[in-house]
Amino acid sequence: MLDYTVPGGKLNRGLSVIDSYRLLKAGEEISEDEVFLGCVLGWCIEWLQAYFLILDDIMDGSHTRRGQPCWFRLPKVGLIAVNDGILLRNHICRILKMHFRTKPYYVDLLDLFNEVEFQTASGQLLDLITTHEGATDLSKYKMPTYVRIVQYKTAYYSFYLPVACALLMAGENLDNHVDVKNILVQMGTYFQVQDDYLDCFGDPEVIGKIGTDIEDFKCSWLVVQALERANESQLQRLYANYGKTDPSCVAEVKAVYRDLGIQDVFLEYERTSYKELISSIEAQENESLQLVLKSFLGKIYKRQK
Repeated sequence: MLDYTVPGGKLNRGLSVIDSYRLLKAGEEISEDEVFLGCVLGWCIEWLQAYFLILDDIMDGSHTRRGQPCWFRLPKVGLIAVNDGILLRNHICRILKMHFRTKPYYVDLLDLFNEVEFQTASGQLLDLITTHEGATDLSKYKMPTYVRIVQYKTAYYSFYLPVACALLMAGENLDNHVDVKNILVQMGTYFQVQDDYLDCFGDPEVIGKIGTDIEDFKCSWLVVQALERANESQLQRLYANYGKTDPSCVAEVKAVYRDLGIQDVFLEYERTSYKELISSIEAQENESLQLVLKSFLGKIYKRQK
């Protein structure tokens, strides 16, 4: 189960812990023990990610993940996957206890993982509730709702958590780095907008999954943008076809997106987001933190998967 569900992705979240720690300790020699502990925290985040994805795929009824069938789709797995996800999550606490219980930041690590899991679960709930409401009234899909969902569902665990782990290892107090958290959450929002774009316009062979946001009635950045720009005729086409599994309905929604130039809207959003993030990062006094944040941004800017 672990071999099937944990590896296989880009491992950006896990690798970012040790990468961030190295940048924070720039100019200092890092011991083998520090590298090991950074890797342990990185794998804890990857286990957390696997746990989220197993349950998310079940709730969304997804078919593929990372270029292979979703774990619960395997004939001998099914809904046993729910318990597998719970086991993954529970082992994180056991791993942290094994390797960090003597560290002064041990309690802070536990609080961090628990808080981020709560934020992510809250984001998932917002997503599911909004999708349920949108299925009866597409006009409920507004940008403030979308931003709230993605910040909680994606940004905290994908962007803030790895850097927060590195900061704790470096002896920092997270309360002193609220600006860093805000930048990382903004970066996570940009990342999810990219994900929504790739779900619709990306190559499944490249991104490793078949996008189903349109069929699943998701509160996607693309549909929110389309609803803001559409004329009466285009709105009728969206209302008639969004959330339908018929390939012709999906094609009709994508045709509306193209008519509205949503791909160009995304490219402009990407350009302005990058510019704003760089400006916020360079306003940070700590040069090491600047390097950490720029490293994160460099990994996702103009990504294709």
